[in-house]
Amino acid sequence: MQNDNSDATRSLFQNIQGMSVSEKLDLARKAGKEARSILMRDTNRLVQLAVIASPKITESEVLMIASNRQINDEVLRHISTNREWMKNYQIKLALVNNPKTPLPIALKQVPYLKQRDLALLSKSKAVPRAIIISAQQRIREVKR
Repeated sequence: MQNDNSDATRSLFQNIQGMSVSEKLDLARKAGKEARSILMRDTNRLVQLAVIASPKITESEVLMIASNRQINDEVLRHISTNREWMKNYQIKLALVNNPKTPLPIALKQVPYLKQRDLALLSKSKAVPRAIIISAQQRIREVKR
């Protein structure tokens, strides 16, 4: 049973690899979760943007994309402009922790983070120095 599922995934992956960019863009709008996750790994940023703009995409998928460090910064920018997604604390946190997130977008989210997450962020080596400084300042403000 397990083997059938992995064979189906492999053939879906191979089918997608054989598609042109326009076919991938079309599929991104209509595809299921599995195909969207494969398309999200495509190197073409237009395909990635089409996936994130898909009407079928869920918040859990958006969270995975926001956490992905290989994702295009334009995709992260698109996530940050969606009000519904930005109501989700985990997505905000993922954007701040992703070094690919454009600095102004990440800095805008720092004031909304919880004390515990600010403390982790202030010690992180994976994010730009400006975010670390902002997190440290926010911790000092909260302690007053």
